[in-house]
Amino acid sequence: MSKTAILEIDGKKYEFPIFKGSENEEAIDIKKLRDLTGLVTLDPGYKNSGSCTSEITFLDGELGILRYRGYAIEDLAENATFLEVSYLLIFGRKPTAAELEKFENDIRKYTLVNEEMKSILDGFPKTAHPMGILAALTSALTSFNPKSVDVENEKDVYCAVCKTMGKFLVIATWTFRKNMGYPLNYYDNTKGYVENFMRLMFEIPTEPYKVSQTVIDALDKLFILHADHEQNCSTSTVRMVGSSHAGLFASISAGVSALWGPLHGGANQAVLEMLEEIHNNGGDTEKYLAKAKDKADPFRLMGFGHRVYKNFDPRAKIIKKAANEVLATLGVEDPILDIARKLEAAALEDEYFKARNLYPNVDFYSGIIYRALGIPTDMFTVMFAIGRLPGWIAQWKEMRENKEPIGRPRQIYTGSPLREFK
Repeated sequence: MSKTAILEIDGKKYEFPIFKGSENEEAIDIKKLRDLTGLVTLDPGYKNSGSCTSEITFLDGELGILRYRGYAIEDLAENATFLEVSYLLIFGRKPTAAELEKFENDIRKYTLVNEEMKSILDGFPKTAHPMGILAALTSALTSFNPKSVDVENEKDVYCAVCKTMGKFLVIATWTFRKNMGYPLNYYDNTKGYVENFMRLMFEIPTEPYKVSQTVIDALDKLFILHADHEQNCSTSTVRMVGSSHAGLFASISAGVSALWGPLHGGANQAVLEMLEEIHNNGGDTEKYLAKAKDKADPFRLMGFGHRVYKNFDPRAKIIKKAANEVLATLGVEDPILDIARKLEAAALEDEYFKARNLYPNVDFYSGIIYRALGIPTDMFTVMFAIGRLPGWIAQWKEMRENKEPIGRPRQIYTGSPLREFK
């Protein structure tokens, strides 16, 4: 017999079914709550509300579990490439070797960006934040690709996916080139997706550019670790915007804007800003650890703990190893990174942080890698967006294929009651 929940209001009882997910998560199905009772729920931040069912990502914050389509994140980071994981997330299954090769080649067909996009890029001041530029350029892609995606047509959807994966990577790196005053680079179809990212960012016409395989492997892992994370702020935004049947580029652009905030994708940027603050004030990590423990002090250690994970962030364990390999390969000497190592070591040993599960998270280690690679702090969230792109696409695709209704949350009005206008 299926379980139900009983809600009693003014002596009258209402029965609601309990829905069980494939990992035994349970939720009270309140679709008919307002019809039956005239009431709605109040849940600021939707912390207790499931907005959808999804087959894409499973996350257990208490146990520190993250899986894409049933595959453990540890296995994917160790054995798969970013494009392989992208295919898995978007199309629901691992690609064969032939399908993966075709996917990469089909992405290459769409990497050329319309030259008129440069005019839009030129309209931004050099000081513009890369995420603002990226959101605008992504939205502008709609104008150059006005045909809406027919979600009932498998070929149409596949082409839209390849087009988005190809063009987004290029325009993301153009935001950096714009701020640096460098000439814009184009995709090299003889090289891989992640390697292309590095040369799109850093190759200049006056000298050859070569990137270490260790760096490529670390970035591949970072992009995989960021590829999806259930119904977070930006992903929920993509689904919400897409529920109005807005196009894929418009929905992704909305996701970029949501990701920009310091409480979401901007967290790794906040980590480096904190490290720079500590360095500029003498580099005394013990002093700042004490400040972090003082409830009366507004200072907070950025990059430690996680809103969802109440255990060690499983992604942090993977990227910590990659960060050590990158730093060893590049032989980077940087006082900021020395401060990061000291904070990490102290927090992992300090009972105050251990008791509160304030372990270093993926944002802490990703910021260290990005800095070691010479990526400016204001580009960190762009890096996050590149990694999160396949997750956004997968969530948009699932939402449209499931024919989910347009998102329309309710509210509880707390303003003035009716009053006469004179």
